[in-house]
Formats: sequence, structure tokens, C-alpha cells
Amino acid sequence: MTPTLLIVDDEKTTREGLRAALEDRYDVYLADDARTAMDLLERENFDVLLTDFRLPNEDGMNLIVRAKSLSKPPICILMTAYGSEEIAVEALKRGADDYIAKGRLQIDELEVRIARALRQQNLEVENVSLRKQLDSKFGLEHVIGQSEAMEEVFKMVKQVAPARTSILLLGESGTGKELIAKAIHQLSPRARQPLVTVNCAALPPTLLESELFGHEKGAFTGAHERRIGRFEQAQGGTLFLDEIGEIDAMLQVKLLRFLGERTFERVGSSKTITADVRIIAATNQDLAELVKTKQFREDLYFRLKVFEIVLPPLRQRTSDIPLLAQAFLREFAKENKKSINDFTADAIDALLSHHWPGNVRELRTAIEHAVVLCRGERISARDLPPSVRSAAGDGGSDPQRVLARNDITVKEAEKQLLIRALKETNGNRTLAAQKIGMSRRTLHRKLHTYNLENL
Repeated sequence: MTPTLLIVDDEKTTREGLRAALEDRYDVYLADDARTAMDLLERENFDVLLTDFRLPNEDGMNLIVRAKSLSKPPICILMTAYGSEEIAVEALKRGADDYIAKGRLQIDELEVRIARALRQQNLEVENVSLRKQLDSKFGLEHVIGQSEAMEEVFKMVKQVAPARTSILLLGESGTGKELIAKAIHQLSPRARQPLVTVNCAALPPTLLESELFGHEKGAFTGAHERRIGRFEQAQGGTLFLDEIGEIDAMLQVKLLRFLGERTFERVGSSKTITADVRIIAATNQDLAELVKTKQFREDLYFRLKVFEIVLPPLRQRTSDIPLLAQAFLREFAKENKKSINDFTADAIDALLSHHWPGNVRELRTAIEHAVVLCRGERISARDLPPSVRSAAGDGGSDPQRVLARNDITVKEAEKQLLIRALKETNGNRTLAAQKIGMSRRTLHRKLHTYNLENL
């Protein structure tokens, strides 16, 4: 569908010139003042609003503010012949997506900026859709989160899901690798076919070989009948090999052959079987280091890591902790039939201070523990496991700590995170976003939500 573009300028020659230059790529509408433009915006859904700063009756800055308040706001780009740093900053603070000076306006540059903004908007919409799909199918553990690191994971999941390529998931224990594997399978063309999971660390090598490839009757002591292996069970679908770093040298050779030829033999058989199976492997080990020490084959390593997704540890996306904690609180309060609805300040402080070596899995367990112990309507630090609540007393100047000691909501905790990060970085929004693991765009959106644009 062709994107729709509304051009607002009181100079007819400028309006018509921009339409002539852009109408090959966009469905272009024109307005000569803010009132006419707003009437159009309220009747139609526009993808892009390109407006002059100086307009009759009302300036383009106010038009952008009004446009951004719509249920489906357009991308807003402000043009002005009165270019200055102050106007640019004010435009961005009030919701503009971009800013361009008319005095040096080049059509090629304008087209690039519009296209870039549209791509970013589409990506954000797709990420929201992906999070909803993941949430509805696989729970909340790694779906909730607005940190930059998790946005990158969502983006990569969407990119790789439709492909046939093998995938290697890397990350510490508890970061949600199996959840992401399920998401990739469910969002792929193989979704109607089986997803088969094997924990490679759970079985000794001899049993793991039979588990993966199957065996014939009499292949070894105790093989009383033919057994179909996991590769055959996953025919047409996906095989998720968790803890891939644990497989021995012989199995590494067999797996390498399958990845190259898509064939294998059952244990005790010479008959070659072909399987259409996508491999997703995962590990919390450093496979590159295992390759250096000759514990893992280099050729297999490179076969597996055609597409690599690294899941961030929870300590690197601290801004997601209040959201995750609230989600787990809702889950376990409902499960235990308790009317608990929030956290006290000291509980939030403890959650944000803890290092979380067990990552999201540990956080989930901690919240379940707290819900069971809690006797009121809010979880306090004393309800949390001792290992978690002890971290709150460590002190320090970490900008991700919540300093208030009165009772606050999770939203208030998030607001305080933003304020502290901005103070620590002297108002530098890029550095503040990095400190709390957010994208700069998300930071701007939250500053607007909490009325903190002037900090």
C-alpha cells in the first residue's frame, strides 16, 4: 500500500513543488493552514505529516503536538526557514520525529529521511505485534521489556523466523533461550509441524545418540524394538538442541553430517534417512573457547552459528525489572488467589539492586516466593528471598537504584529511574538511555509520558 503524506505550507509554490517531487512514491494531500490540516488528520489516517513551522493562525509545532495526540499519529517532520538549534530541540521535545531547514532542503535528503522514519515506525509496529504473539503463546518471561537489548532480540527473531537457516542461541542460564526457540518455530512456516526439544546435557553420550537418531531392534543391549529418534519425530518441523556444548566428539560428527546433507542412520542400521528439520541450538557456554581448546569442532560451530542471537542477562536490562516483576506478581497472585497488586519502595529497591545471576528465571522464582509470604496488598522487601533483599543494603551510586523510601508504584519506580539517570548524565539523553538499557526513542517516549521533557 502506498504511504500517505500530508504537506502543510502556506506557500503554494512550495506545496505544489513538494507534491510534484514526492507523488511518485506517496499518496500526497495538501493543506495551506493548520486548521485544514487538522481536519484532514482527524478524517484520514496519514503515514507522514510534513509541515512548515510558520503557518497562518497556528504554527507547525502546535500542529505536530495535536497530530501526535491522535489514536494513530503520523510521522511528523517539521520544516522551517528559521532554522536554529533551539527550534530543532523544541520540535523534537514536543513530538517531532525529524526536523529539516527549508533553506537547504534537498528533495533526495527529504526522501531518505521520510523513508528512514517509515522503516523505523514499521519496525516498532512489528516488534509490538511480535511481543503480543510471543506473549499469547509462550508466557511473559522474555516478552515483556522495552530495553534496547530486547528490542534487538525481537527484531532478530522476526528476521530469522521465516528462513530455513540454522540458529544458535547464546546466553546465560535463565535468559529464556527455550522461549525464543519456541517463538522462532511458531512464527515460521513450520509452525504447524512438530517442535521437538532435547536437553543434550541430560543424557550420557550413548543414550543421547539413540535419543537423537533412533535405533534398530538389537542394536545394543536393551534395544528390544525399533525406536524412532527425535530427528524423525521433528520431520518437517524444528529440532531444538539445548546445551549443545555438552555433546561428545562422535555426536558432533553426526550432527555436522546432518547439517550438510540432511541425512542420518539409526543406531544399528545402514539405511540412510533424509529429514527436513530445522536446527535451533542453544548453550550458555562459550563455544568459541571450546573450539580453541578442541572440545568442540570448529566446522560444526560455524555450521550452527549461521544466524546467532545473544540473549542479554537481566543485569544488562535493569529497566525491564519492574515490568517483569509486575507481570509475575499478577500471575502468582492469581494462582494463589491473593489480592496483591504492587510493591513497596524497599522491594523495588531490592529487585533493582540484586545482580540476578539466575536471570529472569531467578526473578520469577523470587516473585513467587514473595507472593506466598506476603500478607498484605503490597510485596515488601521482607517478603523477598534473603539473597535478593540483602542486595538493597549495599549502597552505592548506581543510577538504576530507586532512592525513595516511601511506598511507590512500579510506574513511579520507573519514573525515578529516568530522573536519576538524567541527573547522572547531566541531561544527556543518549547516555541516560544507555545506562538503563533503553533505546533513545523509548526514552523520549517515556519522558513525554511522565512529563519529564524539561529535565
